[in-house]
Formats: sequence, C-alpha cells, structure tokens
Amino acid sequence: MTRHLSAATLQDLPPGVRRPCYDRGNVAPGIVHIGPGAFHRVHQAWYAEQWLATDPRWGINAVSLRSSTLRDALQAQDWLYALAILDEHESFEVIGSLCGVQVAGDSPDVVSSSIAGPATRLVTLTVTEKGYCLDGGSRLDLQHADIRHDLSHPESPRSAIGFLVAGLRLRRARQLPAVPVLSCDNLAGNGRLLAAAARDFAAQLDPGLAAWIEAEVAFPCTMVDSITPATTPALVQRVTTELGMEDRWPVQRESFVQWVVEEHEALESPDWARAGVTLTDDVSGYEQAKLRLLNGAHSTLAYVGILRGHETVADAMRDTALVAFVRDLMRKDVAPTLRPVRGLDIDGYVEAVLRRFSNPAIRHELAQIAWDGSKKLPIRIVGTIEDALAAGAPIERPCVTLAAWMHFVRRRTAAAIALVDPLAERLARLAQERTTGEAATDVGVFLSLHEMFPRDLAADVRFRETLERAYGRLAVVPTTLLT
Repeated sequence: MTRHLSAATLQDLPPGVRRPCYDRGNVAPGIVHIGPGAFHRVHQAWYAEQWLATDPRWGINAVSLRSSTLRDALQAQDWLYALAILDEHESFEVIGSLCGVQVAGDSPDVVSSSIAGPATRLVTLTVTEKGYCLDGGSRLDLQHADIRHDLSHPESPRSAIGFLVAGLRLRRARQLPAVPVLSCDNLAGNGRLLAAAARDFAAQLDPGLAAWIEAEVAFPCTMVDSITPATTPALVQRVTTELGMEDRWPVQRESFVQWVVEEHEALESPDWARAGVTLTDDVSGYEQAKLRLLNGAHSTLAYVGILRGHETVADAMRDTALVAFVRDLMRKDVAPTLRPVRGLDIDGYVEAVLRRFSNPAIRHELAQIAWDGSKKLPIRIVGTIEDALAAGAPIERPCVTLAAWMHFVRRRTAAAIALVDPLAERLARLAQERTTGEAATDVGVFLSLHEMFPRDLAADVRFRETLERAYGRLAVVPTTLLT
C-alpha cells in the first residue's frame, strides 16, 4: 500500500528532509492568499514557514478562484507538501504553512469571511498579470466579463478583484481595522495598480467604500523572484523517492529566492528581515531591473529558442549564439533604459541571471514561459523599446523578441495547438484569418492589438520598419538572429 505525506507520516521522513520545526496545532491563519499556484507555494508560503518557526500567527488560508484540484490533492495530506530546491546543491523540505485551501467558486462567502476575519493581518495575491482584469491603460477594465459579472453579483464574485473588495467591504462593515494587501505578481508598480483597481471596482458599488479603501488600506509594491517550473511526473517520482512516500502535488524551484517589499507603517510583524525579505523605499528600481532584464531575457529565450528548435531553458542555454544574443540584449539594450539602483550591479546581475538560466537541475519548458505573452511582453519588452526610441538608441534586438512571439502565435495556430493567453481566441483568429506570411501584413495585424502596443508606438515608423525586418528575417531563416 502506498504511503502518502501527512501529519501522521512526518516522523517517518528521512533525516535529510527538512520538516516543520513548530507545533502546527498552534498555528493561526494570519494571511489570506488568493491564487495558490506553484509560485506561491515555493515563495510566499516558504517565507511564512520561516516566520512560523518563532511566531505562530502567520499561517496561510489559501483561496483558489476556480479549480478544486489543489484542495483535493493537499487536503488528504493535512495541507503539507514537499518543496524540491534543485540547483548545484539540492535539498528537499516539507512546507506546513498552509492551513487550508478554499475554492472561491464553491463558497464565496467563506472567502469574504476569511479576509474579514479578526486574525487576518495580511492579504496577498499571485493571480498572474491577466488576473487583475486591467485594460490597455492599466486600469480596471469595467467591460471585462468577470468584472461585469462581479459588479452585478457582488456577493458571488468570480475575479480576484471582486473577492478582494467583497472581503474588504465585510471587514469595514464589521468595523475591523484595514489590513495591508500585497500583489506578488510581475507587474510594474503592482501595489499601485491593485489599489487603483480595487478603488475603481468599489466606486461602482459604494463611493464610501472606495473612499475607505483609499484612506485605510495599504497596497505596498513588491518584487518577487525565483524560477519555478511546473510540477512534472518526473518531479513527483523524484520527490517520492527522496521522501520515501508519495506527495500528490510537490513543487520545485531554484535555490535563489527574493522578495522585495515597499516599507509601510501598516506592515506589522512578522520579522520580515529574519526570513530574508528586503524592505525598501525603492521597489521600483528592483522591479524594473527584474522585469526587463530577467523576465525580458526569459521571454526572449522562450520565443526565439522555440524558433530555433529548443524545448527547455537548459537546451536554449547550450545554444552559444542565442546566449550571446540574450547577453547583448540585456547589457546593450535593456541596461541603458534602467535608472540606477543603489546596491545593484547591473553587469553582475546580468551574469547571475545567465547562471541561473543555466541551472541543469531545473527542466523549465520554454512553452510554459511563452504563456500569456500578450500580458507579459508589454511589461518585459515594449517598455524597453519605448525608452530606447525616446533616447534614439537601437531597438533591433528587442524587436527580435516581439517578432519571434508573432511567429510563435502564427505557427501554433497553424498547427492547431491551443494558445495559453488571455487573448487566445482573438490571437488565433487574427493569425488564421488575417496573416499571410508577409512581414508588412503580419506585423500590421499584430500591431492592431492596442492592449499590447500603444497607438503612438504602433504608428512609429522606425519601430514598425525594424519589427518588419526582424519578422521577415526570422521567417526566411529562423535559425539566424539579428545582431
């Protein structure tokens, strides 16, 4: 009979596997987290594990917006799961900071009650860029289907914004103090964007609630970082071997992990620094460097690497021409657009990023990194191009990234492979019905996506011509890079 990870089997783990060093029976759920995907479980839940060693108030009530899969997998394990840290030196540990996983669609009132619970001290979110339901101007899209539903049915929302505001509304009604809310997604100025979205949503329901949110609720900005591939059958088998028992849903990441949080008086304990969290008054400098250097390079590896026949980041990092191209992109194109950040060595950061990408212990599928390009590329690449154009600087290399994405969309559609993207249906329709393989035509089709490309940028002659050249060259000789 197969044994599974659970509270009853913790004592049977091998000595080399780290496990909770605190009494889980004393843990109180002080954090409500919306979106408990793999990244949350390797990142914020791991940090909470460090806090719980000395302060039992920081357990996590997780909220899955739609899927019950994680709840069903971990409930039978008493909410325990294994984290594999795979790098030059590998380690395995069991995380116990989750107190439970709620499925919002099954019990929306329970979610609101959790946010409005007297023990709740912090709300965090990892719902990806598309989960914020923002429009092309980075404000709440009031025409988004989920937002329209939530405004009509505020007691049974579907979106992260709808659930967050419902919980804050109940907290206000119960006359409880406001709690800080942290976006942990890759959005520049994520705290400010989330604050504006919450206020805009609340204003449609109750201007008084919107005013209360603006006056009382803190939305500090954050920057998060750790390469986190999806869980695979190979990882499940590896963890089973290491633990001597089965974990229904383990997770993995590299050893590097970073969480930068904007200092704010509303952020009480836990001991952020003790867990390795950086509190700073300059999150924007860190996030811009990360989004444009690391994430921009990651997207470039994905789209160009797929064109060159690679499947994983490790495969792409053995392609010397591609590595040289990405290094030049970061150093020569991205770095000049970044403002100086005290303590951040850009050249050292670039080389550290490339070393992390070369980690042979992590199998990170390029196709996974390629997901949600319509939301990621405006933040990771388009901003670099806009700044370079304003400075009269070259834009050839970042345009290669965009051109490779366009080819990726067109080729996947032609092969009847479903796109994973919030604009998937529209992208597939454009690629199938309007692209021809000609650079001038196809680039114009994609530039009509004003959610990705601002109108003034799409109309810029130098940008359009450079992008058309990149697209044409990749179409004719896809294994050749522009230099």
